[in-house]
Amino acid sequence: MLFIIALIIVLVSFFVYRDSRRKGRFPEARFSLIGIVAGGVVALIQFFTVIPAGNVGVVDFLGMVSDNTLKSGVNFVNPMANVVKFSIKTQEIKEVMTVPSKEGLSIQLEISLLYSLDPENASKIYKTVGENYGEIILTPQFRSVVRGITARYEAKALYTASREQLAHEMKDELEKLVGPRGILIESAPLRQIILPEGLTASIEEKLKAEQESQRMEFVLKKETQEADRKRIEAKGIADFQDIVSKGISEQLLKWKGIEATEKLASSQNSKIIVIGSGKEGLPIILGN
Repeated sequence: MLFIIALIIVLVSFFVYRDSRRKGRFPEARFSLIGIVAGGVVALIQFFTVIPAGNVGVVDFLGMVSDNTLKSGVNFVNPMANVVKFSIKTQEIKEVMTVPSKEGLSIQLEISLLYSLDPENASKIYKTVGENYGEIILTPQFRSVVRGITARYEAKALYTASREQLAHEMKDELEKLVGPRGILIESAPLRQIILPEGLTASIEEKLKAEQESQRMEFVLKKETQEADRKRIEAKGIADFQDIVSKGISEQLLKWKGIEATEKLASSQNSKIIVIGSGKEGLPIILGN
């Protein structure tokens, strides 16, 4: 549209300029010349379009949409065509909805959806859906998938460890529905889950009981291991004493006594020797 207006300005200015020169009205001719230059510059600019970073352009010329998308940067285009820009950056949809659980309870769910547009399918999206494709096909499908998946899970599962599994299932199902249309699903993180107050309290009590049970199992296991250790230690001591008692004889004790007496007698310390400590006893040697 701007290109046509610029051409009209150029043509009108040209005829005014020619008429002014013929009649000798040089001030009007100068203004007309400025109009020709300005209109020509504007018309020339329309042959180029700038696509910002993180965007692609779809060329629509009188209802005929090109299959080739324009990349970011400066692009040469038909000045009569309309260039529609689509963002290919990661975008977010935030939803707060009430969803059902497997038991039929109503759960308030706060969830996000991160998605982006496939650059190669921008023209397809424009032809089949339009610029507001997120509101038309993505948001309704997202809400439907979330409600369908939460209905498979019990409320306590949504509140505990199954949240990651739930998010993965939402992502996979949405990819099957909107992926062929040219929409890329990145993730569907759960931001907050609000259960009925009574159910939340009962789940927390159950979790505390399970944690206490696990702690007691650990304590019992530790005590069992300690009892096994003491039993093994006692058996080792008993075996040692049994071996030692079997190896000690009367002859060995006499021999050890003789060795001790010899060492004591040969020392330089003064001592008292008592003779006759028994029928077969050794002398009793007492030091100072």
